Amino acid sequence: MSAPRLVATDLDGTLVRDDGSVSATTRAVLAALDEREVPVVIVTARPIRWMDDLWPIVGRHGLAIVSNGAAVVEVREDAAHTVRDVRGIEVEAGLALVDAIREAAPEAAFAVECVSGLVRDPAYVETESFPAGSPVGDLGELWAEPALKLLVKHDAPDPDDFRRRVAEAVGEQAVATWTVDGLVEISATGVTKATALARVAEELGVAPEDAVAFGDMPNDLPMLTWAGTSYAMANGHPDVREAADHVAPANDDDGVAQVLAGLFNL
Repeated sequence: MSAPRLVATDLDGTLVRDDGSVSATTRAVLAALDEREVPVVIVTARPIRWMDDLWPIVGRHGLAIVSNGAAVVEVREDAAHTVRDVRGIEVEAGLALVDAIREAAPEAAFAVECVSGLVRDPAYVETESFPAGSPVGDLGELWAEPALKLLVKHDAPDPDDFRRRVAEAVGEQAVATWTVDGLVEISATGVTKATALARVAEELGVAPEDAVAFGDMPNDLPMLTWAGTSYAMANGHPDVREAADHVAPANDDDGVAQVLAGLFNL
């Protein structure tokens, strides 16, 4: 089999170790592929504000996908970046979704991730990852631009039931997915990691069958299905391991780098 012409990889639980680091081994493999002009496209649920330390690993192709596919970011060699191709939830439609979810899951708390930052209702408990001074209050007053993601949170004793109720309330009006218990991430209709990756791959002149993708959680499934070859991480969700073509070693064992070294004879 010929080597892939494009690599797509999730970050947390996949390329990034559990301590938040990208190992020297992984960085060396990414650099080697960049020298060979093989694009390695980051495709992550992370918001833009969580990417500052990771922009430098974006190769010379200069493209990264964030917020589960809601935005493509152009990254220059100096790690400066420009957000483009935003596919967000419009305010009116988003507020209707909030009402529908509140009816199905009254305990839910909400935050809205936009290009300009994050706003939240008072029930959405602030964490250290929130930007300083993030507005808090009635989303009907604070939400003023398309949302990359609508975040729905609750520390439910039965997270599967909470996800089910939220997903049923959303229906076909948007895309609901998750990476951790107690948090459902909602994107605009038609927005997934796969749809954004398909656009980027077309721009780079690469067909799906010439791509290899890596992921660990259910929000990675559309991307893994899109790619001609897919790898779930050994530490990944059981549904992802079952759906992927292959299983890579765990993220803490530099699984993505190990597989890529074999595929490209590094």
